[in-house]
Amino acid sequence: QVQLQESGGGLGQPGGSLRLSCTISASISSFDAMAWFRRAPGKQRELVASRAAGGSTAYAPSVKDRFTISRGSDENTVYLQMDNLKPEDSAVYYCNAKYNYNEYWGQGTQVTVSS
Repeated sequence: QVQLQESGGGLGQPGGSLRLSCTISASISSFDAMAWFRRAPGKQRELVASRAAGGSTAYAPSVKDRFTISRGSDENTVYLQMDNLKPEDSAVYYCNAKYNYNEYWGQGTQVTVSS
């Protein structure tokens, strides 16, 4: 069973930065795509950033040019670098991995942006 574990959430300042990490129990190369989603209170889950196996990335318009998805030098870590944080970035962030028709999720990490 594939397991994903997020870390790095917490309290961030408006205009500040946080980096989320996702540790995966299998090699990232095993998956078609890795992604970060988020869910804010009272809102639907939304796709924040994704990275395909070939390295191409995509971002939600609300985070483009502020967030960066990347993989670590090992085979088991995906990052979400979040810069110029805004209060509306506050949400639970989830790591996601896809292979064929299978999807795997982490338990989520809370990010709160407040002064």
